[in-house]
Amino acid sequence: MRLDKYLKVSRLIKRRTVANEACDNGRVMVNDKVAKASQEVKVGDVITISFGNKEVKAEITSIAETVKKDEASELFRYI
Repeated sequence: MRLDKYLKVSRLIKRRTVANEACDNGRVMVNDKVAKASQEVKVGDVITISFGNKEVKAEITSIAETVKKDEASELFRYI
């Protein structure tokens, strides 16, 4: 699954366009490497997102094309 779509589906970032902008600005890393929005992600990858002076790290536990809002947090775990 594409990184930008995963960020939206998992609700780590609310909108896909915002996820694209974050990737374009170099604020999203996958496995400690700057990632493009089109990068494929898989279970076990660690995503790091920089929001200003705050940083969020999450490990992908599962991938799904669509999920309900209350089930989105099951797609990852915070590190």
